[in-house]
This record gives sequence, C-alpha cells and structure tokens, in this order.
Amino acid sequence: MKPIVWILLVVIIASVGALVLKPEPVAAAGELTIYKSASCGCCGSYGSYLMSKGWKVNVIDVPDVNVYKQQYGVPTTLYSCHTTRVGDYFVEGHVPVEAISKLMQEQPDIAGIGLAAMPSGTPGMPGPKTGPWAISAVGKDGRVSTFMTI
Repeated sequence: MKPIVWILLVVIIASVGALVLKPEPVAAAGELTIYKSASCGCCGSYGSYLMSKGWKVNVIDVPDVNVYKQQYGVPTTLYSCHTTRVGDYFVEGHVPVEAISKLMQEQPDIAGIGLAAMPSGTPGMPGPKTGPWAISAVGKDGRVSTFMTI
C-alpha cells in the first residue's frame, strides 16, 4: 500500500474513533442561587456538586438564612443549613440533582422541595448513605407531601 493511502486510512480511522468515543458534554441544567451563612462548609460542597452536574450556581453569603426560608415558604420542619432558589421554587437542604431535575421538568404547582435533617451521604454531606432519602414537596398552602424517594 502506498504511504499516502496508509496515512489517509489512519487519519480516517482516528477521526471516526474520536467521534464514536467522544464523551457527551454535560448539558447546562440551569441556574440556581444558594443562600447560606459564610461559615457553612457543607453548603460550598453542595454548590460544587451541583456545578459538577451542569448547573450554574450563584452562592450568596447572608447574615440570616432564615429570612429567605420564611420569604419562600419553607416549613420549619425542613429547615437546613442553606436554601436554594431555582426558577420559582425553593430547594431546601442537600437535595440530590435527580429531584431538582424532576422538579424543573415537571413544573408542579408547589412552592418547593426539601430534604430534612442533612442526612449522611447526601450531596455535600460526609459519610455513607444509610437509607432512602425522602424528598418532600411543599404546596403553596404549606402542606407537605412526598415528592420522591431516592
């Protein structure tokens, strides 16, 4: 085989291989804002987790996170170390991205979702996952129900 043909063959095979093996880019999932106290370390870890999943994350240190919780209608039973705003919804606590994605895809008529108690192994929290995580939905009337279990 002539050298030029051999070189062209190698280039074609390499090009096809690069296209087939090219990893899919992480799609931009959207933009959200995390309100947290300046001293909270797990909140920063949670923000990094969301960024790694394709979200544009704005982190705002505030002197009193409870102001935002009250403004958005987060029930005290779900209070966590930070409150996130995405679209017209609140996301309270270390909620996995699967639940946030479901929230944004389905666009239910609720105020937001939350995961109570900062469980071990949740995004941004140390330790292993010790059981299922019950993500709560909070209606605009304040009623709490199950959104999903992960």
